[in-house]
Amino acid sequence: MSAARRGLGRLPAPPGPFRSGFWRSPIRGPWLTSVFGLVLLAGIPVLFVTGALSYAAYNPDLGVFNDQTPDKGLLGFYLFDWPTRPTWLYRLTQGVHVTLGVVLVPVLLAKLWSVIPKLFEWPPVRSPAHALERLSLLMLVGGAVFEFVTGILNIQLHYVFPGSFYTLHFYGAWVFIAAFVIHVALKLGRLVRALRSRPLWRELRTGVAGTRPEPPDQDGLVAVDPAPPTIARRGALALVGAGSLALLVVTAGQSIGGRLRSTALLAPHNRAPANGPNGFQVNKTAAAVGITAAMVGPDWRLELHGAGPVRVFTREQLLALPQRSARLPIACVEGWSTEDQSWSGLRLADLAAMAGLPDAADVLVESVQPPGPYTSVVLRGNQIRDPLSLLALHVNGVGLSLDHGYPARIIVPANPGVNNTKWVGRLTFRT
Repeated sequence: MSAARRGLGRLPAPPGPFRSGFWRSPIRGPWLTSVFGLVLLAGIPVLFVTGALSYAAYNPDLGVFNDQTPDKGLLGFYLFDWPTRPTWLYRLTQGVHVTLGVVLVPVLLAKLWSVIPKLFEWPPVRSPAHALERLSLLMLVGGAVFEFVTGILNIQLHYVFPGSFYTLHFYGAWVFIAAFVIHVALKLGRLVRALRSRPLWRELRTGVAGTRPEPPDQDGLVAVDPAPPTIARRGALALVGAGSLALLVVTAGQSIGGRLRSTALLAPHNRAPANGPNGFQVNKTAAAVGITAAMVGPDWRLELHGAGPVRVFTREQLLALPQRSARLPIACVEGWSTEDQSWSGLRLADLAAMAGLPDAADVLVESVQPPGPYTSVVLRGNQIRDPLSLLALHVNGVGLSLDHGYPARIIVPANPGVNNTKWVGRLTFRT
């Protein structure tokens, strides 16, 4: 041990939370921490996988229109083309991602409360191994808080953080999951031993009067001078469980739909949309993104680019072509989704053939929306060729409303809502 480290170890701990007697809860200890940790151990991998699937759903290998993450390198690996079936796939994966993330918030807060003495250890570093553990803990706690906070802010469309949410959340996820894997590798054995030390059924039968501190532990979670108990461990578990259940009730309805949609109190997107054929959820209105009546008025035209000369269509000319229909939902990255709506318009496959590229590898879809992060998007070949993929002109038997993309919008099965471009002005099919 170096002289500097020996000297640091002999220094008295600073006042306040660095003192071992500061933390006095009699229920804090390895067992309770491990119970919360076990729930997170089951939930966080699901969050990461569904988040990775959300990233894959954007078909990030198709270029900067779909993926604007800078310098992603190996972190942006892409294993497969996003499928179009089942049609509710993205609705399921993103609904699980967002709902589970919200439901785990009380568990995460309880876990952080249970280990907070570890954040104030003295001396802060005792050895290289301890330094690695402390660094992983800092990345774990910081990464968890960052991912959950930015995710919840995104659900509410409240972008108070600098830069793009997608870039920040993407890199934050990789930092967090790396720290999570390291932490699990270091602590899994202790978690198993702690869970075996106290039967769950016994703790659930123990009230406040029978609550006693756990034996002293090597991590310093057990209070050296515990206060009298004011809540039993079963009470703490019930409080956290009730919080998670309440968040499930007020969140899940935005993804499940039907009668449960009215229970989605945390969903900011038209919990009770207006009646009528166009009365379903809208992420951003035409006014919010700068669409004016002039942009989609009588002078609007659809340009069709491909192997031959550019073809130009009015809306009336598009309506005169053979119309196809599809029943599809809209599902957005914020976790909300609609029930299936009845869309009608022209198949993208038919438009590709009209452009002279029936086997097009992809199509660049461009909106008349003023320049913004989602003015353009690229769809790949399997999405073009799916018979349910449409350039929609009608929904539920009537013309699209302006907020739903009049005069024409894209609707593709299992596609993230933001990639179902509204106010389409140009389609460029490419090889």
